[in-house]
Parts: sequence; C-alpha cells; structure tokens
Amino acid sequence: MTVETVPHYIAAPPTKENLDYADLAILDFSQASTPEGRKELAVAARDALRDIDFFYIVNHGLSQSETTRIFDIADFTFSQVSDKEKQEYQGNILETGSFQGYKPRQYWHVDGGVKDQVETYNINRDVTKRQHPQVLRPFLPEISAVAKHNHSVLHTILKLLAIGLELPEDTFVNQHRWDANSETYALSYPRTEDEEAKTKQIWLKGHTDIGSITILWSQPVAALQIFTPDRQWKWIRHIDNALVINAGDCMEFLSGGFYKATIHRVIQPPLDQRGYTRLGVFYFAIPEDDIRLVPVSGSPVLDKVGVRRRFDDADAPTAEVWRKARTAAYGTTSLKKSAEKGIEEELINGILVKHYT
Repeated sequence: MTVETVPHYIAAPPTKENLDYADLAILDFSQASTPEGRKELAVAARDALRDIDFFYIVNHGLSQSETTRIFDIADFTFSQVSDKEKQEYQGNILETGSFQGYKPRQYWHVDGGVKDQVETYNINRDVTKRQHPQVLRPFLPEISAVAKHNHSVLHTILKLLAIGLELPEDTFVNQHRWDANSETYALSYPRTEDEEAKTKQIWLKGHTDIGSITILWSQPVAALQIFTPDRQWKWIRHIDNALVINAGDCMEFLSGGFYKATIHRVIQPPLDQRGYTRLGVFYFAIPEDDIRLVPVSGSPVLDKVGVRRRFDDADAPTAEVWRKARTAAYGTTSLKKSAEKGIEEELINGILVKHYT
C-alpha cells in the first residue's frame, strides 16, 4: 500500500486539572485470541457494562504510530477539504435518516437558541458505497483498512457480550456483518462565552447512542462525561492508544435490558484545553437493517434475571427503522420537559427517548 503524505495533526496537551474521573475497567485484548481468554474478558466486559457502562480496550492490534496516522487522516478530512466541496458531499440527514457525508456545524439545536459547533464526516465501512472528496480518495485504502480493524474489534466485543449471556459466541456477530454502517470523524470547535453561558457549558446533551456498540478512539481533550448509576456526571480519562467502549440502544433492546445503553454527554473542556479543537474518531456499529430489535432467546442468564422490555415484541422496530428515525430526529426536534429533574423527552416510533442536562 502506498502511503500518502498527510500533515501531522497536533492535538491538545492532556489537561493538568484535577477532574473527577470515572473508574473504568481496562480490557487487554491480547487475551482475546483464546477461548479461555475470551471467557475471562467476557466477565470483565459484562461487569463493566452492568456497573458503570463504559470500558477501555488496550492492545487492540494497532500501534501508537498507526493510531497517530488515523488522527492525521481524520483531521485532513476537515482541514484540507474546501467548504464548497464539503457542501457537495453533505449528507441529507432529514430525508435519508443517515449521517453519511458531511454534517455541517450549526445543524443540531443544543439549548437556549444555541446550535452545535460539531462538524462530522460519516463514512460507510464499505468506502466504495459513495463518492468522496477528491483529496480524500488516495486515503481510501487506509480508511478501509481501519474500518476493517474496527469491525474486527467489534466482533470480539460482541462475542464477549454473548458469552456474558451464556449464548453462542456468534449470536450478536451474526447480526453485525460487514454490509451495514459506519465510521465517523468529528471535529468540535471552541464556542463563544455567550454560547457557553446559554447552554450551561453543555456541547451535546446527555443521550444514548442509536446503535449497538460505539468504539471511540481515545483523544486528549477532556469533554466526554458519563452519567453514573448513582446519578453523577464523571469525566472519561484519556489513555494513549486505547479504545473507549459503550453500549447503545440496539444492544439494550437485543440483550433484553441486560446491557444498558450508556448515558453520556459532551461539555466544555477544562480551562487549560479551551481554544483547542477536539478531533474524534468513532466507529458506530448498528445491526443489519432487517434485524428486529427483540431480545435474544435461549439465554440462561436472561431466564434467571428476567427481560426488561422498552416495548412489546410485536411493536419492535427493525434496526433500519430505529436508525433512520433517531438520526433524523436528533438535534432537530422539540423536546418536552420531563417530570424528572434534568431530563427532556421525545417519542420516536412510540418509544420514549430521554435527554439529560
């Protein structure tokens, strides 16, 4: 593979502020190559998603230098593509229910009349499914290779979660084959003091992800927070060359509520990191479009602890219906205040979706 030259992205230095970090499990994926190792990791993954809802993965198969290259290409996606070309490749989110392509800044409403400062470029894991800006095309083989790496990590995670339910390893894997969605680069820009005041320093309200598993490549700008079971917001610490993992709505549905979708938000970074952009690389996994989001059957664990449903099985949407409805609605619909403090709500396909401040 020919390696194209790309400008080096210089990230913000790690914060020196004393933040209240969540205590997350770290899973060493060098152990995942054997059945015994996967069994041990399955317990750790199960406990992590049941107790605090996030965990880290280290030794996932790419080096620090390879990860640095991924972020360089991610930055190139924004810094070296003209605004005119970004408009040409902008996604039609409302009509398609898909983020594929560029999402411009000022698209989502945050609060108090303030819109977001997040620019994204969403790529299907099959990079040939749509055209890309001219300057990105030489990098498509590398982007495709990273997508395949992410998908391999995803399949290992899914195997661990199936083992945690005492199901065959490939139970969730068979619902997440290659021909689905997607990979995202995101760049968050600093906001004005007025915007911070109007939104109470919240960049993205607390929410759950649409899909089954989210893989976030750890980066140094502190802004991501998790809503812990004891109802506190805690920061997610950066670990070099680690992946940050959380479950989304689809995994909660498929696991009968055993693996809960993680509530998280993005807020203004600490003082010593303000003024920097926050570059993110994500892999948002979702089941194949025709998968009905009903709890898996045959799990001795679910037979013991019980299934918690958000809707009747007869009313369960497919992954495609859920993906399109939530994607089209996110950041564009009017939310209603809940009776619960700090929560706003909306109904999507008859399912209550909560947002947290």
